Amino acid sequence: MAVITESFSLKTRGNSDIKDITPEVAREVRNSGLNEGIVTVFIPGSTAGITTIEFEDGVLEDLSKMLDRIIPENIKYQHNYRWGDGNGHSHVRSAMVGTSFTVPFSKSELIMGTWQQIVLIDFDNRPRKREIILQIIGE
Repeated sequence: MAVITESFSLKTRGNSDIKDITPEVAREVRNSGLNEGIVTVFIPGSTAGITTIEFEDGVLEDLSKMLDRIIPENIKYQHNYRWGDGNGHSHVRSAMVGTSFTVPFSKSELIMGTWQQIVLIDFDNRPRKREIILQIIGE
């Protein structure tokens, strides 16, 4: 059993910018030298999320609109009163989506559905440079 920790970074536009990070995760799993196991994908911070979805324009728009409906940007958030940074909705969205996702792999390849991708969603109200942490566990 081995545990390997890797990371990569990317720039986002904020405001629910959705990035497909599946190729980077798959590359790191292949490069790990491990054959069977799991990889946990984690985003440090509390204004972004990691999840899975079909990375297709229609469903991405559906996801963004759903988040706008259930966690709107333009309502009162106590966080905004305290810090004045206007990103209270970003923290709530991150808490709802979650900051990590775990995927099994076999023969050094991710085990995922045909139309399933791993995505980073940056909920913050400004562009960011995000670091993604991968913890690859296997043999």
